[in-house]
Amino acid sequence: MRIDDVISARSGPIFSFEFFPPKTPEGERKLRRSFEELRRLDPHFFSVTWGAGGSTRTKTISLVEELQRESGIPGMAHFTCVGSSVAELRTALAEMERLGIRNVLTLRGDPPQGQDTFEPLPNGLEFASELASLVSSTDHDFFVVGACYPEVHQEAPDGDTDLRNLRAKVDAGVQYLITQLFFDNSDYFAFCERARAAGIDVPIIPGILPVTDTERLRRFTGLCGASIPAALDEARRECGDDAAAVEDLGIAYGSQQCAELLAGGAPGIHFYTLNDARAVTAIMGALKASRPWSRYREAALAARGG
Repeated sequence: MRIDDVISARSGPIFSFEFFPPKTPEGERKLRRSFEELRRLDPHFFSVTWGAGGSTRTKTISLVEELQRESGIPGMAHFTCVGSSVAELRTALAEMERLGIRNVLTLRGDPPQGQDTFEPLPNGLEFASELASLVSSTDHDFFVVGACYPEVHQEAPDGDTDLRNLRAKVDAGVQYLITQLFFDNSDYFAFCERARAAGIDVPIIPGILPVTDTERLRRFTGLCGASIPAALDEARRECGDDAAAVEDLGIAYGSQQCAELLAGGAPGIHFYTLNDARAVTAIMGALKASRPWSRYREAALAARGG
């Protein structure tokens, strides 16, 4: 089941959830509990990460297939260039198609552990745009998704270069974009304006990580280079070591952030769940109660004189 088919058949904003393959039996149980809770929210699709250095590729494919088959919700597998030859990538695509997986998020991927820079195999690929081209040019019928970076990819020398690289992904067949996590909505809206000016016209879905754990926040922002607004950072510091207060802050901030994005015209939200349903469930409840996307539609109608 392709994501675009589901989107075209339903109205309203697009909601989706990202999970990662667990490494322990307890992690497996937590994932199952979280997935069961979140599937009740009727998401458009879910995704499963590929793992650093392609370390979980087999688990990713089997998990997407299993969850998709059991829930009836379209699944998307992350798919990276790291540590794979073109032949191996083609084999993985054939396996996904055999299992009924029709959606892939094409990424270059992070270097394997212990390696500071990305180095493609001699018979592999170097860029996400090349991977998108490979997926799009095969005889397989995949919906191709790509990543984008409101605060500029860490390895890009500047924003213009980053946008040219993004345009190359779209030209190679990417039909839908999901952003890296961010916490300042002005970064998202400014990025969308620049992308449209650069001729990138596919949907750009904000990727949101609820701030429910201080250490995780530091780790993830350190990895991807996302900045923390001063007001959020101050509020987080005021929570001190009170884990419950940090979680409450994350839910409140995430609810406000998502509401502003949807009221401002964002086509949906992709939640980085970290295999935990609590904060995402609360934020989704707030959004469904307030329906901020209706304000955007009303403003658009008023602007057109409707």
